[in-house]
Amino acid sequence: MDFSDLLDAVRRQPQSLSIPAEWGQGRASFGGLVAALQYEAMRAKVPMDRPVRSLAITFVGPVEPDVPVSFEVDVLREGKAVSQVLGRAMQKGQVVTLIQGSFGASRPSEVAVTAQPAPQMKHWDDCQELPYLKGITPEFMKHLAMRWSVGGLPFTGNKSREMGGWVRLRGEKNEAVTEAYILALVDAWPPALLPHLNKPAMGSTLTWTIEFVQPLLDLSTLDWCKYLVEIDHAADGYGHAAAKLWSADGRLIAMSRQTVTIFA
Repeated sequence: MDFSDLLDAVRRQPQSLSIPAEWGQGRASFGGLVAALQYEAMRAKVPMDRPVRSLAITFVGPVEPDVPVSFEVDVLREGKAVSQVLGRAMQKGQVVTLIQGSFGASRPSEVAVTAQPAPQMKHWDDCQELPYLKGITPEFMKHLAMRWSVGGLPFTGNKSREMGGWVRLRGEKNEAVTEAYILALVDAWPPALLPHLNKPAMGSTLTWTIEFVQPLLDLSTLDWCKYLVEIDHAADGYGHAAAKLWSADGRLIAMSRQTVTIFA
């Protein structure tokens, strides 16, 4: 199933959806997809004139592929402009993912500050792509393309604090990019600590916060986006990193921060 097919499926039946194994990463399903599906269930409970401003995501446990998941939603509060929403992904009676979302309508303001310029990167045609290799790279990689321009590939012993390049979905229909797609594009990148290692090891996201620049840009799922992450600190098996996503022409799309675990 394509990403868009799964989004359609959760809109129709959020209480019972199985994520195919082709969207797996080890024993779990791709976290960016899980977050996107839970977000879609939350989006359905909020007025459309209140776009999502931020999401705080905790991956409590792995979401097993091919096992039904229930995407539950509680609207905690609806104010004059802001809705606070809690989403829970449940599997086998256990919470596997929690998302707290803030949705807010636009309002007049005298404050307007433009984003910092996007970093310069080589054109995507001149960058190395991380290929999908069955049994070696995560299964979900067959659905996403990433091309490295900054830092090193995972497990190459590259000690750079930064990692990034270009990202887009593979084989998708030509559709408008929504927040759900942005979640997949940002989380597709491996933890920024993995290039520091010289041999394969497990790494995963523990917590993730992401903020969206509204209104969203008019982008297609076929467009390349620019991603850059910087490690702030890493020790004792945990790493802390901040990232941004831009359009190809340098307009800011989203800001992300993750706490990751590393088993090496």
